[in-house]
Amino acid sequence: MLKGMLFAVGLGLVAVVAEKFTPPAFNGILIALILGMLLGNLLKLPSALESGITYASSKMLELSILFLAVGINYTDIAVLGVQPFVGVAVVVFAVLFLSFFLSKRFNCPGNTGILVGFGTAICGSSAIAALAPSLQKQNKEDVAIAMAVVNLLGTFGMLVLPWALLQIDWPSSDVASSAIGYLVGGSLHSVGNVAGAGFAIGKSAGDVAITVKLARVALLTPGLIFMTYLTQRSAEGNWKRYFKLPWYLIGFIIVTFVVSVVDMPKPALKDIEYMGKVILTVAMAAIGLKVSFKKLLQAGSRGLRFGLVMFVLQLSLLGLMLVLMR
Repeated sequence: MLKGMLFAVGLGLVAVVAEKFTPPAFNGILIALILGMLLGNLLKLPSALESGITYASSKMLELSILFLAVGINYTDIAVLGVQPFVGVAVVVFAVLFLSFFLSKRFNCPGNTGILVGFGTAICGSSAIAALAPSLQKQNKEDVAIAMAVVNLLGTFGMLVLPWALLQIDWPSSDVASSAIGYLVGGSLHSVGNVAGAGFAIGKSAGDVAITVKLARVALLTPGLIFMTYLTQRSAEGNWKRYFKLPWYLIGFIIVTFVVSVVDMPKPALKDIEYMGKVILTVAMAAIGLKVSFKKLLQAGSRGLRFGLVMFVLQLSLLGLMLVLMR
């Protein structure tokens, strides 16, 4: 497997370097996916690489979750406050519930709808990476479509949402900053999207948006358990099997707990989290190498439509929560 692993790692590292020379919309994860798909579809790769690429696309995806876990701190919930957090939690779980059932109505192929909904509800690419390995009937095209959709819509939202929200006649500038920060942090897909949109409006709105976003990220573990229940509830067995999580999710929970209760150096945590993103980038390069353009184009439009619907639904529910909290 070594040759295929090294090929995927090399491609992933090219994407990491390329990220520094491209606009913010093209993050390393998306670049790796695009590079992988281009090479996988335009070139006939040697069969000797196949086993290593397959291994990298699954095991490195699982490994990245452990590293990314250091970016989750449950104290962010306390900073946000009880009422705003309850509002965020209600919206997150409502979106997860709706995405599970609506994905069937939209005829989303395989697990595409579930992955898009999970990424929309919580934290984009990282959430998709956390959920994908635990789903039954895994399909590389599903992960690729979901990653592409949340990155595309996240970038679109980052550019359009601040302008749209500033058109509303808010009662005061303080109310505007708080409300806009809440809507931006509660709806956009990645932390980068939230930071870009929030601080484009102002520091106050940006601070609120980041706090709300981190509270959403802290819901990743209960969200995984909830989605595991929804996707496996028809299988035989008692309720305890929903909590029999795979090793990487158990490790994820342990790491997030330790980071939340132990005061650890922030620079070290940032370095570890960055390493997780690099590993995830390598995994996405490997996934891209195994994705067929033909299948992607056939299913991609449905995934994109579904992602847009879920994004609008999430934003609408957040608006309702703002009204109820006033």
